[in-house]
Amino acid sequence: MLIQVGVAKVGKYATSESGDTLEMIERPHGGLSFVLADGQRSGRSAKAISSLVASKAISLLAEGVRDGAAARATHDYLYLYRGGKVSATLNIVSVDLVTKTLVLSRNSHCPVVLQLGLDEQKVFDQPVSPVGVHRVTKPEIREFPLRTGMLLVVYTDGIHSAGELNGGQIDMPGFVADQYYRFLDYPHMAQTVADNILEEAMRRDQMRPRDDMSILVVAILDRETPEVRRMQISVPVPPLQRP
Repeated sequence: MLIQVGVAKVGKYATSESGDTLEMIERPHGGLSFVLADGQRSGRSAKAISSLVASKAISLLAEGVRDGAAARATHDYLYLYRGGKVSATLNIVSVDLVTKTLVLSRNSHCPVVLQLGLDEQKVFDQPVSPVGVHRVTKPEIREFPLRTGMLLVVYTDGIHSAGELNGGQIDMPGFVADQYYRFLDYPHMAQTVADNILEEAMRRDQMRPRDDMSILVVAILDRETPEVRRMQISVPVPPLQRP
């Protein structure tokens, strides 16, 4: 069994900084956790909020706090810190190798899509509040036994709303199912799916994203692989000024 993770993100058009933050940590007793936060509005102020939220959640997970409890505590922290005046969406995805489960904690209006096979899919879209605003806020918690062939797709508001003004939003369940069918045996499936979703969302916004866009794809695949862990990161930077 191989855990593959793909991430693709881009900031709002003509905005210097993305308001989305993604963090990753190895779980204390085995496995990986990913935190994706989207701060209210966009730009530097949104980045400050999403970084605060993601850092708090990651620190709690590092101490062994369970995902749902970490989401609630992060909400309480933001609510107290900003007096209930600032919100953020928060998704926590964990591959827990102790319980051998895939765990989703969701505080976001954006649905999450879980593909379990060629003909089996689940969409999590029940109404749930973002963190930081209401005094009592609970995440939607889902937990599934690990099995090969799982593909989980989590995304922020820029992906969800892409195309609203230009002919229609992405049918994400249908798009994910098509990607799953096409790339199930592809060597880098998770990253390919993330890249293709971002490309489609940007196309629907005429290559000028109206909001920060981030996608997290987690795949559990049947692959024969040596006992080597790998992570690849690619981040564009503006031209550096010479001293």
